[in-house]
Amino acid sequence: MSKGTLFDKVWDLHTVGTLPSGQTQLLIGLHLIHEVTSPQAFAMLRERGLKVLFPERTVATVDHIVPTTNQARPFVDALAEEMMQALEQNCQKNGITFHNIGSGNQGIVHVIAPEQGLTQPGMTIACGDSHTSTHGAFGAIAFGIGTSQVRDVLASQTLALSKLKVRKIEVNGTLKPGVYAKDVILHIIRTLGVKGGVGYAYEYAGTTFEQMNMEERMTVCNMSIEGGARCGYINPDQVTYAYLKGRDFAPKGADWDKAVAWWDSIKSDADAEYDDVVVFDAADIPPTVTWGITPGQGIGINQFVPSAEQLPEEDRQIAEEAYVYMDLTPGQPILGTKVDVCFIGSCTNGRISDLREAAKVAKGRHVAQGVKAFVVPGSERVKQQAEAEGLDKIFQAAGFEWREPGCSMCLAMNPDKLQGRQLSASSSNRNFKGRQGSASGRTLLMSPAMVAAAAVKGEVFDVRELLN
Repeated sequence: MSKGTLFDKVWDLHTVGTLPSGQTQLLIGLHLIHEVTSPQAFAMLRERGLKVLFPERTVATVDHIVPTTNQARPFVDALAEEMMQALEQNCQKNGITFHNIGSGNQGIVHVIAPEQGLTQPGMTIACGDSHTSTHGAFGAIAFGIGTSQVRDVLASQTLALSKLKVRKIEVNGTLKPGVYAKDVILHIIRTLGVKGGVGYAYEYAGTTFEQMNMEERMTVCNMSIEGGARCGYINPDQVTYAYLKGRDFAPKGADWDKAVAWWDSIKSDADAEYDDVVVFDAADIPPTVTWGITPGQGIGINQFVPSAEQLPEEDRQIAEEAYVYMDLTPGQPILGTKVDVCFIGSCTNGRISDLREAAKVAKGRHVAQGVKAFVVPGSERVKQQAEAEGLDKIFQAAGFEWREPGCSMCLAMNPDKLQGRQLSASSSNRNFKGRQGSASGRTLLMSPAMVAAAAVKGEVFDVRELLN
């Protein structure tokens, strides 16, 4: 095994060859598909008379267009029903495993693969979805890809990619109470910028990540793409192995011991060389909220909307745009900003530990008058687990709606949408203009616990005051 970073080792092991373009032809170990980016890819295969090369390496689910209230078929939305039928037929014709609604395994693609043990260290993973970087939490190299690349993976199980540089992002120390993985990644993106990671893979290292559970690590890696990085990963360790052991697709018996030995061997070496290293102190990270129209426009809960002069020159124009769109004034506190809708869910924060943290805040309190608040579990398994723990009852008693699994209002390709100028406190990953379903709707990104605090207070609130 060559010395170096995990990224270098995994890349080299999956290299099929070098293409005339200079790009690497990279073998993809696991291909995850869903209903939005796959229909056109399958159509392209049919046009060329091609088959899916390795259907056993492809796994499908439905997540983006799924209604989270009434899931009766046919769906009310004719286009959603059409996409659903296309996925069902494509999987059936090509012998692809499909986790459909009601199977017990359906959910957001980046939630179901880890929980089933499909995602493992040292793999290359691709999916036609930006947030595929989530799987890097396991020490995998995972890429979000476009529709034509989905076609390429279906047909050849390989991708043409240019090798990335590697930036090590080290965070050390223990997070303060009320500060979560979501705050860590928002803080990193705020500091390095939304384009800071272009051309890089991010390796997250340091004692802060070592202390995180797998779900927290997934939250961090999930948003690597929002910082411009093509992928983000954490070296596998005992936390990784404890999470994977016994899951549906994890190695069993003697194979398990062999797998762990191999996973240990692919970790970044102590003397690995990086293209860049950035160091943060966990003690400096506050509960963080976005105020603008990019995930990089974030501030600590007790800070003020920055003025253009306080920002680097290249960030000033988009700041001016954000003031107008968000209806915020430089110098005003983010604390106390009134909210209309509160959404807990998404591939960033729809896992069981996210729901537990939010339920701690909701318990014994009630959603503020005039606020719509709802909780969308990331998968059917997460929903079942949450209901077994009584979290659904806590949320419902507090006035939250308890929904069926899906992507919901993160991308709003389903009935869950903002209306008009509504302002949403959201545990999702993007606050772009119109992202949550209304062309003029506004989004503030924050941790699930902070969303729950906003819901019960009716405004952006410091969750630490409710946890004491």
